[in-house]
Amino acid sequence: MSAQRETGPATNTHHVVILGAGYAGMSAAIQLASRVRRRGDVKVSLVNAQERFTERLRLHMTATGQQLAELSIPDLLQGTGARFVRGWVTSVDADARTVRIDDDHILHYDTLVYALGSVADTTAVPGVDGHAYTLSHPQDAEALAEKLARLGSGTVVVSGSGLTGIESAAEIAERHPELNVVLMGRDEPGAAMNPKARRYLQSALSRLGVTVRSGLEVVKVLPGSVELAGGETLAADAVLWTSGTRVPPLAAAAGLAVDEYGRIVTDTALRSLSHPEVYAVGDAAAIRQGYGIMHGTCQSGMPTGVHAALSIVRAMKGKQPKPFRFGYYHTPVSLGRHDAVVQFTRPDNSPRRIHLTGRAATRYKESVTASPWPAFGRMKKMPASGALWPHGGRLTRVTEGAR
Repeated sequence: MSAQRETGPATNTHHVVILGAGYAGMSAAIQLASRVRRRGDVKVSLVNAQERFTERLRLHMTATGQQLAELSIPDLLQGTGARFVRGWVTSVDADARTVRIDDDHILHYDTLVYALGSVADTTAVPGVDGHAYTLSHPQDAEALAEKLARLGSGTVVVSGSGLTGIESAAEIAERHPELNVVLMGRDEPGAAMNPKARRYLQSALSRLGVTVRSGLEVVKVLPGSVELAGGETLAADAVLWTSGTRVPPLAAAAGLAVDEYGRIVTDTALRSLSHPEVYAVGDAAAIRQGYGIMHGTCQSGMPTGVHAALSIVRAMKGKQPKPFRFGYYHTPVSLGRHDAVVQFTRPDNSPRRIHLTGRAATRYKESVTASPWPAFGRMKKMPASGALWPHGGRLTRVTEGAR
């Protein structure tokens, strides 16, 4: 299937446009297109800047020069009837119900699914944009891989001790033992895990030679160093920035109701509070559950995409969409290619006592990372298979007036 563009308003056809082909956007496109492909009055278009699907769960591997499989978005859509539109989304007019692609093409929609995700926040700290690497896109990860391959020796600072920072620091240390890898952040690595899982994770980082410095905040990135709060300066031959994310300003510029981070605020069915013909999924949405606002991960992103598709189908049939509910169930963290830790969680993401480590955790983590592809394949044949995820019981229930 080749990339296509359509510039005129649809006639006698309900046009659903999905912006962004990450885990959430792909799930929405495949689920929806598979359910409406026999209808002649519904058209589904998926817009993305490139044809290659980005495996964000593996970008820390790309950053160390490892080759990943080439996954084609048009190939993944094949057989569903969904159309692929390649291009950058440059603006959305929520009142006119149009999307501008590459500044010079316009798509008209009846229903919009906004799944443009998030990128590393390079604006909050001076110098990050000009002197640090990120894992926002494959090209960013490839640029870091080239830098690391040229270094030969020196210090790599990974700023941010969350999951992305941990996996990246471990991967770099394992692939480049000649480098001094420093993982720093406000919290200690694995802070949200139970004590045993946290100790295992920190021991694994130590075994790989990663230096961990907690309770620190980078206030400026300079050529060849980072400046910490309190005045300390740490030499750095390369800096990988994993401290926080931000969403594109398109939703706010379109006049959609957003929160303080620019994420679209949704109702229980994942519809925009200000424009109910717009659904928001994945990192781009501020989705409230009983435990608070969901944080973006693949495990929660795919269900939001599927639920948006189900809500659209129900609305087309004149039915009321059902509330979205999701409970977390695990936090898998790779520690290089031969080790991992998996923390099982309660629906609100708090840690349970049970966890996996070592080979069992490595196999579990790899199965999770690879799971979207068979899931997409199953959804093409049996769309209902995509609608199975933990709903979380009472912990996810939103009481009336809590929004």
